[in-house]
Amino acid sequence: MIYYLVQFITKYWDFPGAGLFKYISFRSAAAFIVSLMFALLIGKRIIRYLQRKQIGEEIRNLGLEGQMQKKGTPTMGGIIILASMLLPVLLFADILNIYIIVMLVTTVWLGVVGFADDYIKVFMKNKEGLSGRTKIIGQVSLGLFVGLVMWLSPDIVVKERVVVDRNVAQYETELSAEYRDNQPSTVSKAKKTTQTTIPFVKNNEFDYSVLNPFKGEKYHFVTWIIFILVVILIITAVSNGANLTDGLDGLATGVSAVITTTLGVFAYLSGNVIYAEYLNIMYIPQSGELVVFMSAFIGALVGFLWYNSYPAQVFMGDTGSLTIGGIIAVFAILVRKELLIPVLCGIFLVENLSVMLQVSYFKYTKRKYGEGRRIFLMSPLHHHYQKKGYPEPKIVTRFWIVAVILAVITVVTLKIR
Repeated sequence: MIYYLVQFITKYWDFPGAGLFKYISFRSAAAFIVSLMFALLIGKRIIRYLQRKQIGEEIRNLGLEGQMQKKGTPTMGGIIILASMLLPVLLFADILNIYIIVMLVTTVWLGVVGFADDYIKVFMKNKEGLSGRTKIIGQVSLGLFVGLVMWLSPDIVVKERVVVDRNVAQYETELSAEYRDNQPSTVSKAKKTTQTTIPFVKNNEFDYSVLNPFKGEKYHFVTWIIFILVVILIITAVSNGANLTDGLDGLATGVSAVITTTLGVFAYLSGNVIYAEYLNIMYIPQSGELVVFMSAFIGALVGFLWYNSYPAQVFMGDTGSLTIGGIIAVFAILVRKELLIPVLCGIFLVENLSVMLQVSYFKYTKRKYGEGRRIFLMSPLHHHYQKKGYPEPKIVTRFWIVAVILAVITVVTLKIR
């Protein structure tokens, strides 16, 4: 809103500092600060409200150290994250930008699904919450929406092999009218494509069309169908992975902050014509605006971590965890970095796999030996280390360190080919 207000005012009055609002870096910094401050300000009030309404976490006794001390801790704290990030996005981002629209829909979509799950658990006293099928339907529906928008929207395009005249191009004026009217003639033509980034190969790109069993332009729609199926799989997997990781104080929040910071860097590089040329990566017009969204999201996560760190004053609940995972997945897809998710979101992946392996092995051994056996002392993986006697803060800190290492490896893949 402020973004458009400044644009309108400058038509009639060139006031000092107005030019700053055309820079993505300035608006991103403003979004981060506002979301962080807002999270810190409203966090305590929301926690007190949840306490008054006795909206506390129901704890099943799993024999974990310190577990029962968390009983009654307010949940549904994901509301703090969502409220803190949406406000600065609406204030500082170009809300008519197609990428911002998709991310706002993603946030609200999964926020509603997560809130419904928490509401059923807390207010209706149903520990199961939403059925697994209902959650999957919500995630699949979102994946279908995102895939169709990327297929059908004329504003979501890619420019490859960018060659830029540095005397003409400006570093951060991607969204300014002056830059759009004077783009270098050497920039390649925009095209609709299913290409994405893949690490450790020469050209650093992968096109989903190679998975299409049919050849010819008339079967191009099959490639997009394959792409949409991949989008659905990624959103479902990452969203559930974040949900499973949310089991210790500050764990999911801290890991997500590292992941989202890395994705913000990718968005900035992919949406900047000069950096895209230098790194020899796909240039995605208008995607730089995503940096504003991600900055607001990071600020909200850091602000929430203030209250969610050990010992937690509030839990995010599914309102937060499902939404966080969905935002990470959709953001990675939009900046064409979804194939880097297994590395970048390695914590989420391992948490997911630990549950799948534990359940599968237990069922297999029960059929074969008549008694179920386990690979881990308990799943998800962070509970395994709790069972081994590691203090909760140590587990969380080490998971954060691993997340940082994975983030660095992911960024380095841009130059390793």
